Amino acid sequence: MPTPCQPTNPSPAALRLDHQLCFALYSASLAMTKLYKPLLDAIGLTYPQYLVMLVLWEQDSPTVSALGERLNLDSGTLTPLLKRMESAGLLQRQRDAQDERRVRIALTPAGQALRTQAEAIPACILAHSQMKLPELQALTHQIQALREQLTR
Repeated sequence: MPTPCQPTNPSPAALRLDHQLCFALYSASLAMTKLYKPLLDAIGLTYPQYLVMLVLWEQDSPTVSALGERLNLDSGTLTPLLKRMESAGLLQRQRDAQDERRVRIALTPAGQALRTQAEAIPACILAHSQMKLPELQALTHQIQALREQLTR
């Protein structure tokens, strides 16, 4: 838990909504999710399911715990999500042959085939951002660095 901080330069402007990084990130996240929704609806995925698929397209058969760590999701959130995706035929949950306490997630052929449909999504997001790719990549790196600092 963060320790309380004392203001270094108290000012009424410090509490203006438009000066808050948290609100800029929150409202940008809402706008991004709204932009993704019709794109993901078209391929039959929710945003959390899309994130799972992105990880699985990078690395097939991670453990549930490794997937949860990568997505910053706990097992109480991740397990029902994976069960729905398994019911939809996108993935399989399998006990690890070497350690039955671990469950591995593997893409089905339908899950692998979905990648082709999803490949247009990043280009759509880039076009809607009205930014150049290097600018968007730099912003992504800055936000990732911020996340790393905040989670230390």
